[in-house]
Amino acid sequence: MASNAKQLKNRIRSVSSTMHITKAMELVASSKLRRATTQMESARPYFSSMLSVMSKLAKADSVYSTAREVKKSCYIVIAGDRGLAGGYNSNIYKLLKSQTDGKDAVVIPIGKRAADHVSRRGYESVKQYTSVENMTLSQCAEIGVTIKNMYAGGEIDEVYIIYTKYNSILSYEPMVKKILPIETNGEETSGGYVLFEPSTEAVLETVIPEYISGIVCGAVHESFASELSARRTAMDNASKNASEMIEDLELKYNRARQGAITQEITEIIGGSNIS
Repeated sequence: MASNAKQLKNRIRSVSSTMHITKAMELVASSKLRRATTQMESARPYFSSMLSVMSKLAKADSVYSTAREVKKSCYIVIAGDRGLAGGYNSNIYKLLKSQTDGKDAVVIPIGKRAADHVSRRGYESVKQYTSVENMTLSQCAEIGVTIKNMYAGGEIDEVYIIYTKYNSILSYEPMVKKILPIETNGEETSGGYVLFEPSTEAVLETVIPEYISGIVCGAVHESFASELSARRTAMDNASKNASEMIEDLELKYNRARQGAITQEITEIIGGSNIS
């Protein structure tokens, strides 16, 4: 009995220590989430306006707006920098697999977990970016130039981005969005006639890198906020489970301790009767 009580006591200490860690991680995720959502929401109007303009430019007779036979696809994949975020990363991996099965595809991973997964699964990759949290505008611009050159050179025939869209603190969903060739997709809004100088084709050629980098930057913000939200939820659930486990272990410990005390009293009484 005494040995069992000691094991339960050690188990309670171990679970309590784990719960302190999960609570700390939850607080860190909550703190970062506030800043991440602020950045994401402040950037959304810019990207919305960009999509509206690109929808108008998609009418241009350009290699970037004309569909062609797809021989090779390119996927920009954004996953997390760390684990302990529930199914956040695995959902992205599943979406990537479903999109690339049966295709000749090249992948540009963003995030340590994305880079590790791409290397582990043997995907062909052009560049790798191992941090979502520290992704810079210059890195997004680099991706924009790389994609433009590959697409214009005929190395790839279509471009998609796989990321996680942030809806609310409890709602986020993996998404796949087509970047090239540009499609209207109903993004065009009423705003009268727009004249592009010197021509629609020239403007489109110039803004393509900024368009791609803008989409990547917006998706990075959305994904990072989603990752933090997923980690916060996962750590909150882990803390609640740990609390319930501690209550159950304490109940068992008290029973074991009571049993040990009862046994000792019985032995003392028995010894007294013998003497």
